Amino acid sequence: MVAMGVALALALLLLGAREATAGKYAVAQCGWYVGADASWADTTGGAKFRPDAYCVPPGGGDPFDGSHLKSFTRDGAATASGTRFGRWRWTAPAGTGITQVRGTWWHTLHDGFEQRLGVDPGNGGFEVFGDATATDVTPRDFVAGFAAPKAAFEDRLLCAKAESKSCSLDPGSWSALRALTITVEDDGAPSAAIGDELTWGGWRRGTQSLAFWGSDLGSGVRFSETGLDGARVGLTEHACAKASIGGEWRATQMLPCLTSVSGTQAIPTTSFSDGPHTLTHCATDFAGNVGCATARTVLIDNNPPAHPRNLVLAGGEGWRRANDFDLGWANPDQGVASPIAGASWRIVGPAGFDSGVRFSPGRELTALSDLMLPAPGAYTLQVWLRDEAGNEAPPSALSVPLRLDNVAPGVAFAVDPDSGSSPPDQIQADITDVHSGPAGGAIFLRRLGAEEWTELVTKYVPGNAAGVGHLVALVPDNLGFGTYLFRADAADAAGNTASTTRRADGTEMAIRKTPAPPVVKPAEPAKAKTRIFARLRRGRSFGSELTVPFGVDTVLNGRLVRADGSGLAGRKLRVVSRPSHGALVPTRVDAVSSGPRGGFSLDLGAGPSRRVTVSYPGDAGLEASRRPSLALRVRGGIGLHASPLRLHVGQALRLGGRVSTLGAPVPRRGKLVAIQYFETATRRWRPVLVTRSDHDGRFHAHYRFRYITGAASIRLRATALSEDGWPYAPGASRPVTVRVTG
Repeated sequence: MVAMGVALALALLLLGAREATAGKYAVAQCGWYVGADASWADTTGGAKFRPDAYCVPPGGGDPFDGSHLKSFTRDGAATASGTRFGRWRWTAPAGTGITQVRGTWWHTLHDGFEQRLGVDPGNGGFEVFGDATATDVTPRDFVAGFAAPKAAFEDRLLCAKAESKSCSLDPGSWSALRALTITVEDDGAPSAAIGDELTWGGWRRGTQSLAFWGSDLGSGVRFSETGLDGARVGLTEHACAKASIGGEWRATQMLPCLTSVSGTQAIPTTSFSDGPHTLTHCATDFAGNVGCATARTVLIDNNPPAHPRNLVLAGGEGWRRANDFDLGWANPDQGVASPIAGASWRIVGPAGFDSGVRFSPGRELTALSDLMLPAPGAYTLQVWLRDEAGNEAPPSALSVPLRLDNVAPGVAFAVDPDSGSSPPDQIQADITDVHSGPAGGAIFLRRLGAEEWTELVTKYVPGNAAGVGHLVALVPDNLGFGTYLFRADAADAAGNTASTTRRADGTEMAIRKTPAPPVVKPAEPAKAKTRIFARLRRGRSFGSELTVPFGVDTVLNGRLVRADGSGLAGRKLRVVSRPSHGALVPTRVDAVSSGPRGGFSLDLGAGPSRRVTVSYPGDAGLEASRRPSLALRVRGGIGLHASPLRLHVGQALRLGGRVSTLGAPVPRRGKLVAIQYFETATRRWRPVLVTRSDHDGRFHAHYRFRYITGAASIRLRATALSEDGWPYAPGASRPVTVRVTG
């Protein structure tokens, strides 16, 4: 016991003189409900000594009740040779060393047996700091410190005689330990590394993934911590063998934590201002040593740009004939935030048209060029900005109107002067335009056989809500005898022009001035007034305006009656069918007779869109009458096929078909065709792409589905769109269903 006291005093003196600069951690063993991380050995080969360990008593009681680590001499063996021992050994992890040992020991010792406490300096030796030679069964505390860290701590039950002698094992001897606290010095800092989204460069937003790695050759990695500008944004505590003892975390194994760790952290960036920030990541071992990866600069931007400034449409916001729109703007100042990466835009318009959201990339983009509309009409373009971090705010969009009218106005003379010798006082021409609206024009006159046209004094009467205007010209009262022809030139607000020399019924606009008859004839008896009722009919659909599918027959039904409503039987009526502009078929003129009650019917046959007029010339007792023109609109015919019908995202879908051209030539640039898909949520057909056919009406296109996950059934159709010179209304094909797997 004296030897142990001297050793302890020397160790404590050296411990007090040493400057404590390295990281340290305490290991608790055999007590506090903690087991033992120690090895046991018998240098006699297992014949003379045996171990006994009981360190974790039942919970709820004294954590040291009966706990012990003991070495016993074996019963039944006679002697043990000198210098032989049984021992418990605690080994420090690589790169560390033991600097202090505290604990409790007691023993029963006979015939030369000793309990020795000591350390291995690292060369396999054994430096004793505690030595007991006599029995003492009262547990007593001990403490020892070491100026130089040691590789291991051992508790030995030793036959302390010379190797040539032996110690008796009867009675038996034993040594015991418990409540050990082993202080381990670990002066090696861990290493740390990071990767993944947050380190990829560029501007980042939202929650970003950070992958980390850490390693430590000593006590192992306990924490992995991430910071932005010094503020902790991620902390991962790794699994370590530890226990809270007296308010202090102590290791329960000599190597408490993993020497190599990895993981990921979700790093929120939304609480940081836009601009550059410093990213740090450090690993901390169980001894408190810290090692950090190289700091990085991270660019953060979580706020969308403001709306474009000074949005201007080149050429103004009025109606135009050219289907080409350019606009420009000024970008808002982004300050330290990410630069503008481009603009998102969307066009919406008549008949539910929606281009969908498109994106035009370009750093600090300030213009969009060569935008086109699918058909004439008034549309709205919405524009908003996206920055390089991917932030954008559709509600910040600015809107600008896009107005396209590349269709000439309709113009026809409305005046039907009588056939007397005197011309009418004035001539009227009606102008129709459904887009930009009528804007004006002039009426001209020339004598039959003359080459020069003379412009008449013309007044333009603005149109009504239906887009109809009027040109009214005074007829000179000094015209000589003869036949005179009239011409009306009209323009719409977009600058499209049209000219005609005909009335609305297709007849030439001409008047004749003849000398008055020399003899006044007796006044003819007054003629009875007549009226014509007529409508278009197909199946259960009928009316003065009717839209029918391609290639079907339509019937004209009507009745010729007197003013009192009684039918006029057996009268001949004239039916004129004028095909729409662009058709190859000529104007069709039919004669039809009224039935017993004045009714009549005529099969108009298949063909392009047309206007139909019905007139009755009258007779000796009845006045002539005329039914205003009826509008028959025929949808264009088109077919669609797709291949393959089952495909994966990214695979090309081949589309093709043909536009039917009954009675109409394919436009010079090819027929305009839209491929559309059916949007189930809104139950609307939305555009996918627009293409043109060849001169035979055939068209081909390719499309790749890119943003579908799972499996989806997509319904597609082709639509022959309306355009100038095409005498059909928009018509769609039968839908084709393709199945796309993401």
